[in-house]
Amino acid sequence: MRIATLFLRYGTERYPRALENIARFFRERLPGVEHELVVIDNALPCEHRERIDDRRTIIGGDNSRWEFSGWDQGLRFLGQRILDLEFVHLATSAYQELYTAYIERLDEEMLSFVVGRGAAVGHIGYYDSPVALLGRPCQSWLRTSFLFMPPTELRLLGSLVSVSDGSVFFSGDPARPFREDAPISDNYKQCILGWLTGSGTGQGVSWHSRFDLSATTIEMFEAKTLAILNEMMLTVRLRTQGCATVDATWLSARVKQLRATGGGLGPIPDWVEQITTRDVGGGKLNSEVLV
Repeated sequence: MRIATLFLRYGTERYPRALENIARFFRERLPGVEHELVVIDNALPCEHRERIDDRRTIIGGDNSRWEFSGWDQGLRFLGQRILDLEFVHLATSAYQELYTAYIERLDEEMLSFVVGRGAAVGHIGYYDSPVALLGRPCQSWLRTSFLFMPPTELRLLGSLVSVSDGSVFFSGDPARPFREDAPISDNYKQCILGWLTGSGTGQGVSWHSRFDLSATTIEMFEAKTLAILNEMMLTVRLRTQGCATVDATWLSARVKQLRATGGGLGPIPDWVEQITTRDVGGGKLNSEVLV
């Protein structure tokens, strides 16, 4: 199996051990994989190229839309070589924040069950109620901080940036940061405000980098909100083009069953069935560790 990791960071000050931990993950969990590592540093100019060895390269990123435009830069670097891979592994330097137990379930056997299929594997998060974005109803998403994507699906997507124009969403006023006519539902606005600046989304967990909204933080709020919207729209676009979104925790339990009974994976159920049947340590995963 051949996998290329597109590891996104912004400098090395934050999460200094993240890259080392990515390398250890592949050594311990996917030792038989032929692995290439492309570090995309959004703090470096786009033209930067630094060859570490035959399998490791550092390139400059495009930070205009954070990780999503940075990953586009990484995909351009891979070029046609992407077609020789079984998966492209998207990861950010913050991948070990919040719920991470699903990462320790991933291994070569699990991924082998979805090789060649239109299926992206990661962690599915969800809101308690549906929201709407750009006229599209949505409720769940694949967390993009640690995600295995089929190359064909990436080629179909084109750019990973789905939302680039912040002017249609934001007012510039910290007291009312969203435009009244923004193409986003009111409950989605409240979820985002709660996640970035409040106590969370009502699911019992808060973001590790929350901040107070003010004239000095409004730019950060808008940039982070666009990242959240791009994460959601990536899942929407994948499902629209027929790509299944696969929760790693659900897949782990399913592979364990198949190991005992034999046979193939079969049809992949929708996200609702996956999250209602996945478990952690023998118990169902509850909403307190979802987002």
